[in-house]
Amino acid sequence: MKVTHYKKIESEPITDPDVKGVTKRVLISPKDGAPNFTMRLFHVEPGGYTFFHTHDIEHEVFVTEGKGEVITSEGPKKLETGYVIYIAPWEKHQIKNTGDSQLSFLCLIPNQK
Repeated sequence: MKVTHYKKIESEPITDPDVKGVTKRVLISPKDGAPNFTMRLFHVEPGGYTFFHTHDIEHEVFVTEGKGEVITSEGPKKLETGYVIYIAPWEKHQIKNTGDSQLSFLCLIPNQK
């Protein structure tokens, strides 16, 4: 069992040129003995954004604070604290902070075998 405060887990900046103002904490993963899912916490600064990308696994997202948009092939959809997002495998997506304060979200993904 793992029990800790999330702030004790190292925050990693994402330094890719296609990402702006994003940090990530891997809260629970196979390193902790979790066989099925990885839980990550992302923080996106005002004006920041994640990749516009796709992959072969689903994402389940819960917005814990802030305002933003999830961009899909169909266009943007507004987000704010309390919203949930299901991103299917191969669905192109990006999350942007459109607010004046930090946007934070939990993202759960299946572990790849």
